[in-house]
Amino acid sequence: MDLRSLLRHAADVAADYRASLPDRPVQAPTDPDTLLERFGGPLPRTPTPPAQVVEELVAAADGGLMSSAGPRYFGFVVGGALPAATAADVLAAGWDQAGFNNALSPAAVAAERAASTWLLELLGLPATATVGFVTGAQAGNTVGLAAGRHHVLRAAGWDVERDGLQGAPRVRIVASEERHATIDRSARLLGLGSAAIVPVAAGPNGAIDVDDLSRVLRMGPAGPTILCLQAGNVNTGAVDALLAATAIGRVHGAWVHVDGAFGLWAAAAPARSHLVDGVELADSWSCDGHKWLNVPYDCGFAICAHPDVHVAAMNYTASYLTGSGGPVPMPGDLVLESSRRARGFAVWAALRELGAEGTADLVERCCRLAARFAAGLADGGSEIANDVVLNQVLVGFGGDARTDAVIAAVQRDGTCWMGGTTWRGRRYMRIAVSNATTTEEDVDRSVAAVRRAVDLV
Repeated sequence: MDLRSLLRHAADVAADYRASLPDRPVQAPTDPDTLLERFGGPLPRTPTPPAQVVEELVAAADGGLMSSAGPRYFGFVVGGALPAATAADVLAAGWDQAGFNNALSPAAVAAERAASTWLLELLGLPATATVGFVTGAQAGNTVGLAAGRHHVLRAAGWDVERDGLQGAPRVRIVASEERHATIDRSARLLGLGSAAIVPVAAGPNGAIDVDDLSRVLRMGPAGPTILCLQAGNVNTGAVDALLAATAIGRVHGAWVHVDGAFGLWAAAAPARSHLVDGVELADSWSCDGHKWLNVPYDCGFAICAHPDVHVAAMNYTASYLTGSGGPVPMPGDLVLESSRRARGFAVWAALRELGAEGTADLVERCCRLAARFAAGLADGGSEIANDVVLNQVLVGFGGDARTDAVIAAVQRDGTCWMGGTTWRGRRYMRIAVSNATTTEEDVDRSVAAVRRAVDLV
């Protein structure tokens, strides 16, 4: 089989799988040990024909694929993959472009720059900001905090890129007690340490308490400070009071970073944009594409209002890097990786497919469907633990053990998939509605499946 036939066959297999998602069980039925046996075995000693390799791959993966791209997967704030974005990713793999600079792929650079302009407009961020295309929120938060580290230490007279952190003024990171765990890992990766994080109390729905934020910042110690805010609490969907919190941070000279993995997309929907009032006043932002924008994994954005700071924290030069180190930042100057795939093609395609109105409709529709989930489960007697402001719903079914039993029963049933979480000392089912293909019927079928599980447990 030649390359053309091989790629067509692979595309057909992928398309058949995607077409089956509305009807197939969401939980992968085959156990991990069986899958490992299929994929395992000794390393082949001789070459295998490519067509045979593809057939063996499809057979080995059978039963081990979660229907996470489908309309009834509600775990981990996972979006689906829009048709144009999926096709663009197929092309990106076929083109095999490295999105580093113009010497490697001028088309990849152009796609990222065009998509960046559209992203900044949709998210209500400064048009002059720089956008790095990263793997997801972990990398986005790490880049944002690295930029903040550079800025606050430079203001204190310290060049962290040259001199490192030994002997440097201590940087404190002020963040909500309900921050995402990637903030802590970013602090560790950047050498700041998790002990540098000073927690701030959160309000009833998980948004930062601005009065406590003022208290924490006044407490000191004075010195280099990074303030991390959140657009979209990972459990409740709550958004921090960005306008008020940023103003407080400014009084204390803090670099303000917003972890907006999914909640930043509220800015794209006129009916929800008030939730992120003041977001444009921050210094850096992290956001995902593979969540609400529904582009294929992996894709995220590290955005910075200060291009010079962004580049200073991230870039490097070498004699062989033709086309780098110039006055206009290249994509590779804004992220942690040099060798990275051209994510911009899929993002460009998704934004082209949706447009501003389609993006707004996608966000608003998911929020309405989350509210429908909450209403349907509440009518059945379940506890809704959060104020449903975006696409997140927390559901309790009595005690912790019973809640976990209901979650396990729902996952076994296969109609839909939700995970569990612990919020404020209690176990809950966590529902995240992020898929562009989810319908009211999908929500109603899922509510019915949960209510069946409740009756069985």
